Parts: sequence; structure tokens; C-alpha cells
Amino acid sequence: MLELPILGFLYEQPLHGYELKERIKALSGHVRPVSDGALYPAITRLVKARKLDEHAAPGARAAQRRVLTLTYAGRTDLLDHLRRPKDIEITDQTRFNTVLAFLRHLSDPAEQAAVLRRRLDFLETPASFFYDGEGRPVRAEEPADLFRQGMLRVARATGQAERAWLREALAELGER
Repeated sequence: MLELPILGFLYEQPLHGYELKERIKALSGHVRPVSDGALYPAITRLVKARKLDEHAAPGARAAQRRVLTLTYAGRTDLLDHLRRPKDIEITDQTRFNTVLAFLRHLSDPAEQAAVLRRRLDFLETPASFFYDGEGRPVRAEEPADLFRQGMLRVARATGQAERAWLREALAELGER
């Protein structure tokens, strides 16, 4: 979960750990907060895998900071990941937003469109938070429960807006 935003933000510019943490936190917000106990081991793994380089740089108050930069291997890994996101990164909204945040780094519009097409195909499959006794998705108008109805109405509106945007983006990228 952390590798993609780490590589993505470092693709854009070198950062030190705290700056990187703040950018990841802004991207995922309260939905999936990032802790030091998760971030720094992930950075260490990426350094050991030679996807990141780190060097010391003077800090604002004389304390040195670890500045992280993306290596060629890290750049290649990021682009490969963006070309072929995992299924969970297509179906999970927060993870898809992370892919979307860095999809511009793929230079080929056809590759970008292929990722958006996967998301649109997923969203066009009937689904619900709730199913009736026959396994049919429950529609927003059906539950007597005010709160479940609210969940379903908000999800429907969000899904409609996302599908409309995906169709527009696919048309702009040249996919018909």
C-alpha cells in the first residue's frame, strides 16, 4: 500500500522522510493514515531493493535529514506498477485514487486508458453493500432502513459521477 505513493511522490522530486509522510497523509487522509512504524520500514525495504537512494543533507536547524531520491530501478518499477495495477487497486476506491494520482507519469495515452477502462468495467458491474435473499444487489430505494438507504444513495451518486468522468477521460485519451 505504501510503495506506490512513495515511488510516485519521489518520481516528482527528492524528499526527506517527513515531507514524504505528509504528502502520503494528504493523499490518503484519515481513510488510511500512515504511521512512522509502517513508512520507515517500507523506505528501508525500497532502499535495500535499490529502488531508492538516500543521502544526508543539512536540516533546517543543523540536524541532518535523509533525503530520498528515486533510482532508475524505482522509476521502472513505478511505471510497471502503473501499467498493471493489482485488481484491488482497481476495485478499492482509496487505492484506485492512489493509482490515479500518479497515472500521468505513464507517457502513453493507450496505457493510461487501459487502466481507466479496467476501473470503468468494474464500476459498470452491478454491485451493492447489501443483497436480498436471492443474491440480487439491493437498490437505493429498496431498504426501509433510512441509513442503509443513505449509504446506497451516496454510493450511487458517487458511482455515476465517477463513471461519467471515466468516460470523458477515455474519450480525451482517444478511446472510443
